[in-house]
Amino acid sequence: MTKAERAKVMEEAAKKLEELFDVLQIDHRNDHNMRDTPTRVAKMFVEEILHGRFVAPPAITEFENVEKCDQLIVTGPIEVRSTCAHHLMPIYGECYIGIVPSPDGKIIGLSKYDRLVDYFSSRFQIQEELVKQIERHIVEATAPRGLAIRISAVHMCKTHRGVRASHNARMVTTSYYGSMAEDRDLKNEFLQECVGLQR
Repeated sequence: MTKAERAKVMEEAAKKLEELFDVLQIDHRNDHNMRDTPTRVAKMFVEEILHGRFVAPPAITEFENVEKCDQLIVTGPIEVRSTCAHHLMPIYGECYIGIVPSPDGKIIGLSKYDRLVDYFSSRFQIQEELVKQIERHIVEATAPRGLAIRISAVHMCKTHRGVRASHNARMVTTSYYGSMAEDRDLKNEFLQECVGLQR
């Protein structure tokens, strides 16, 4: 979507937010704190919270696997900031990625893992699907021998409504591909590295 198209979406979204505030009896015209809120919120949705819906995935810097590296690489914690698709409440936590490169495949520049996690998180999302989306993109881009994606996150739809759970209550989702799914020792090594990387 072009910048002009995104601006149009923001404009239309702001109008709808004004209608919503009217229904909720929130005075966004005269209350000095609320006067520009519909525009601010519309911009926040398009340019930040739902950014991943409106722009292309980040370019991935790929390197030839010159040394034929085929051992486990683990990176993390990568910050996860997303929004629950069921109640539109924040999800926040950490992602860990384990890669077993194929000797004939590609290696991604390290910072690109962070950018991919941010990209796929920036939309209304459920955590169970987020790990699969990240996995699928990396597999298609680099054809690794094995891949693991693990996300541990707090869901504010659980902490700020409903049961009002503790912020210590987390959800963990993991997706394994290739040798990471088949080799128990590799899987255990990945999980041990995740523990070691936790702050």
